[in-house]
Amino acid sequence: MRIPRIFSAEPLAGKSDVQLDEAASRHLVKVLRLGPGRPLILFDGKGGEYRAELLEAGKKARVRIGDFSEDDRQSPLAITLAIGISRGDRFDWVIQKATELGVTDIQPLFTERCEVKLSGDRLQKKLGQWQQIAIGACEQSARNRVPQILPPMKMPQFLQESFDNAENSGSLNLVLHHRTEETLAQLEQAFGRPQSALLLVGPEGGLSEVEIELALARGFHAMRLGPRVLRTETAPVAALSVLQFQWGDF
Repeated sequence: MRIPRIFSAEPLAGKSDVQLDEAASRHLVKVLRLGPGRPLILFDGKGGEYRAELLEAGKKARVRIGDFSEDDRQSPLAITLAIGISRGDRFDWVIQKATELGVTDIQPLFTERCEVKLSGDRLQKKLGQWQQIAIGACEQSARNRVPQILPPMKMPQFLQESFDNAENSGSLNLVLHHRTEETLAQLEQAFGRPQSALLLVGPEGGLSEVEIELALARGFHAMRLGPRVLRTETAPVAALSVLQFQWGDF
């Protein structure tokens, strides 16, 4: 039987016993129906994981922490995914799959063609929901560092900050653009093997021509994923897979 992996919001270093929060406890006791003595794996998002044992099964389960393993399963290529917010559960799906594919951070964007309006309490609630999706994807995929879901930004501000930080970051900034002819092999020949990458993807309907031109003017390089036009939830998954194959750990 697979050993359940559980995220702890409480730092685990130096602890012998911890109480899990209600959501994690409910998952273990009500969903998985685990009782005292069952083995677990705990991680706190700071790297590595701990073998553990369930001591008490209740509203707030108590767990005894055991041996530590340093294995992060982290890609050597740090990737930030910047993507226009899409409607319905598409964006939730992108967060889940991007986390499984090893993305380091996710930057939601309000773009010209973005039809989602978020602000105030509703925005904060969404951020919490998105972060929980990333945590769940880490539990499932055996990642021990949780990608950060950054507060949404408007496109002009994002592009300006990316441009200001590009010189010091050493990142290869890429924007998906199905009409370019430039390949990753050509980019690698021109700029070498990057240590990090920033991938910009549009929402439904894609980025506007003005946004693409502005991104190119701010130091982004166009990236093409074959001759077909991919949906907003398909494009980042395909692009991240290509980047991990080319420069990461695939």
